[in-house]
Amino acid sequence: MAYKTVNPFTNKEVKSFTSLTEQEVAAKIDQADACYKEWRKTDFATRRAVMKKAATIMRENKAKFAGLVTLEMGKLISDAEGEVDLTADIFDYYADNAEEFLAPETLKPKDGRKAYVEHDSIGIILCVEPWNFPYYQLVRVAATNLMAGNVVMVKHASIVPQCAEAFEQLLLDAGAPKGAYTNLFVDSKHIAGIIQDRRIRGVAVTGSEKAGASVASEAGKALKKSTMELGGSDAFIVLEDADLDKACEWGLWGRMNNTGQCCVAAKRFIVVESVADKLLKQMTECFSKLKAGDPMDRNTTLGPLSSEAAAQEIAELTETAIKHGAKAVVGGKRPDMPGAFMEATILTNITKENPVFYKEFFGPVAMFFTVPDEKAAIELANDSEFGLGGTVFSKDVERAKKVASQIDTGMVFINRPTWTSPDLPFGGVKHSGYGRELSKEGILEFVNRKLIYIEN
Repeated sequence: MAYKTVNPFTNKEVKSFTSLTEQEVAAKIDQADACYKEWRKTDFATRRAVMKKAATIMRENKAKFAGLVTLEMGKLISDAEGEVDLTADIFDYYADNAEEFLAPETLKPKDGRKAYVEHDSIGIILCVEPWNFPYYQLVRVAATNLMAGNVVMVKHASIVPQCAEAFEQLLLDAGAPKGAYTNLFVDSKHIAGIIQDRRIRGVAVTGSEKAGASVASEAGKALKKSTMELGGSDAFIVLEDADLDKACEWGLWGRMNNTGQCCVAAKRFIVVESVADKLLKQMTECFSKLKAGDPMDRNTTLGPLSSEAAAQEIAELTETAIKHGAKAVVGGKRPDMPGAFMEATILTNITKENPVFYKEFFGPVAMFFTVPDEKAAIELANDSEFGLGGTVFSKDVERAKKVASQIDTGMVFINRPTWTSPDLPFGGVKHSGYGRELSKEGILEFVNRKLIYIEN
């Protein structure tokens, strides 16, 4: 697939890029391997200085970095600025905490001898990353692995090439040696061959089920460790004792953040029937007030999707839902305006027989379900092939905690939608993948936990 910047607000091509040849990829792997042999020997102070400098550069050049995100995938400029801040925070977090996370762990063998586990780097980590958070997705693998002494090679999404180049240059400007972080403009079909290279020691993917399954298969054949952060269809459960004003406010944000193009977006609203009509009315009013327009304009509240193809896909999925009995209480189609836009939409009356019941709506479309009680809400929440995040709204936190414990996902947030923070582990189960990123868990995914045992 060709690497191009196409502004989704206008659907006009801005710039194109040339993919690497096999010889160029081979040279970059050679460079990364040579870098690794030296980088693994660096002390934490050296690595920390690079992370700190990268964070500083991002904050000092926020407008430049955010502008590229908005240009290439249509994120509202305020959200793009928030992503820059979050990315810088993650750099700082691992700069401040990696040494402690990777400190040797003392063991107490029953035989009275001494033993400990040390955390060693393993080599080159290949990462395949998506377009929806062009920097945040990168820093989750870059900061952890660079601080652990690994080096990273990244195939970024083809629609955000300028963001990809900017992130690579960021780390060079921060003092990372060439080969520590390598951007790869390569076609997806070449990933299998790269994985087979013996110097690639791990593979991390964030993306679709299809992409994850394909890459995981290749990693498995090569006996390479992999982590997968894939799709999601998060349940947003609202119990009868919930604060409906807060549920509506957070529900709007949880569904519409990043124009709904978020793996942990609130996608399935599951509401107890005694409060369902009231909440649906509130949400309909909120959705109908969203203003589509230029994502660089701070008055815009509904940006375009990442591409014309993405807008067409979600419009077609919505049309399928309606043809099979669903009702669009607001929105339901594409607006009559240029650009990759889709109306903010709420669908009701979705039965299990509807072809979209198990689908992930990766855009500004919410599915709204009414259930009789808490038990039915839990059952519906778990009736999904995905298991990434989820939300429970209730004024009774102890009750909400019990419900959260029964939701089959990697993360559940109470009284707010699923979100992310440097110090919180991020990941899912079922078709949402395996492994964790962020927090201490994230930095331990691609290290050798080596046992050292001392007889005398």
